[in-house]
Amino acid sequence: MIRYSKRLDWDLGENALARAIAARSDPYIDLSEANPTRAGLVPDLDLGVLANPRTLRYEPHPKGAFAAREAVAAYYGESRGAAVDPERIVLTASTSEAYALLFKLLCDPGDSVLVPEPSYPLFGYLTALESVRAVPYALRWDGEWHLDPETVLAAAGPTTRAIVIVSPGNPTGAYLKESELTGLSKACERLGCALICDEVFADYPRGPDPRRVSTTAGHEPQLTFTLSGLSKVCGLPQLKLGWCVASGPRDDVAGALSRLELVADSYLSVSTPVQLAAPSLLGLRQGFQRRVLDRIEGNLFALARARAPDAPWNILQGEAGWSAILAVPSARSEEEWALRLLDAGVLVQPGYFYDFPQGSYLVVSLLPPEREFARAAEILARTLG
Repeated sequence: MIRYSKRLDWDLGENALARAIAARSDPYIDLSEANPTRAGLVPDLDLGVLANPRTLRYEPHPKGAFAAREAVAAYYGESRGAAVDPERIVLTASTSEAYALLFKLLCDPGDSVLVPEPSYPLFGYLTALESVRAVPYALRWDGEWHLDPETVLAAAGPTTRAIVIVSPGNPTGAYLKESELTGLSKACERLGCALICDEVFADYPRGPDPRRVSTTAGHEPQLTFTLSGLSKVCGLPQLKLGWCVASGPRDDVAGALSRLELVADSYLSVSTPVQLAAPSLLGLRQGFQRRVLDRIEGNLFALARARAPDAPWNILQGEAGWSAILAVPSARSEEEWALRLLDAGVLVQPGYFYDFPQGSYLVVSLLPPEREFARAAEILARTLG
């Protein structure tokens, strides 16, 4: 019998919702769909930009093509007002790969990284694949989501090598605040660990907030890695281009980049066509982002309009992102509510997919077409009460 790695020792069985979807023959409205390319949201892309004749010449660089890194640096300058040195940028095939490279860089087997909860359920897999433990720290809700540096410190231990933050969070939509970053900087200094900030949804705010950290790229007090990519910035997940920006004290950044180059050079995973096209692709982002923000605004309005003033469920306020969180009555479990809604013709995600530490929640995507979403919102309102 073949013995498989313990890193893959996961429960691969289907949950009740997956079984119900597989058994269903009637159509339903999918409010779990967060892929813009399947929601009618694609940039106005001339495919000719991917047909550069230089594609036929292979000239790899561990950190990626310099022109592509310059384009990423320009993106930070134009969208965040941050001065980023292209030499401090490492290109990857995705944000997930950037995490994998960083866990290789920072951690030995058995070490740990701190991750937010609730959050996107990928961290457990990405850490396990690197023989690293994901240790959660809870975010706090009191009308808006908060990150408490003392809670983060309480979750830390002698094997902590990095603190992961997601700004804005998925699905919480909460941005990192300046006061929180100050506290995290002190925590990193005390623990002797790095800060990793995932900013893939940072271009989708629902309003201004002077407390907000615009980006951690260029954050110099501690060794910091800022992640993003074309998937969310431009709505092009299929082109597979992400990046990691290293910031912090000069010697720490130099040491990190020299090692990160070695790791990246072992894979060289980013394709030449997308690197050559990166300046043109990033130039398309504003039109795509405007369409997504308009879609989100319209769908949030439809969701609020469908909810009666005395309804037993609520829409949690979010600052950004492509999702909305619904607080639902605890008379039924999250999975029971999701199954009940599927029976009514709408697919949503139960909150336990995102490891909400307490309460009863459902998560819905705000990307589906407006008419479709409005019909789903009416079904939601009737079913939830």
